[in-house]
Amino acid sequence: MPPNRIRPRAAKTTIAEHAARRASGRAAEDLAARYLQAHGLQLLARNVRCRAGEIDLVLREREQIVFVEVRLRRNARYGGAAYSIDYRKQAKLLATARYWLRGRIEQACRFDVVLMDAAQEDRIQWIRNAFGE
Repeated sequence: MPPNRIRPRAAKTTIAEHAARRASGRAAEDLAARYLQAHGLQLLARNVRCRAGEIDLVLREREQIVFVEVRLRRNARYGGAAYSIDYRKQAKLLATARYWLRGRIEQACRFDVVLMDAAQEDRIQWIRNAFGE
């Protein structure tokens, strides 16, 4: 019989660590917003929240609404930033986008992802229509 494997407990996050993580996430979102605006997109909203989830940035490119998820992962141990957006996260983004679109004039939309392994402009990877056909 194989021995029982005990998984080590994850270390508890201190208040200071949590605040630092939120600050780095905010800095990444700020950087992504500036980057996308420099590429011609118009910022409409930030941190759209509802019961289903949150969308980091909502922008317009011509006549298309662009919902953007920003991912900063300094450690690729679990697959990096791109792998952290699984089908569950995509479903939450879709539900939140529907919430934001409710009551607005119907327009084409897409989901983009901005990936970073450091909060630096030269480290940005912008994936347009990340979940689309």
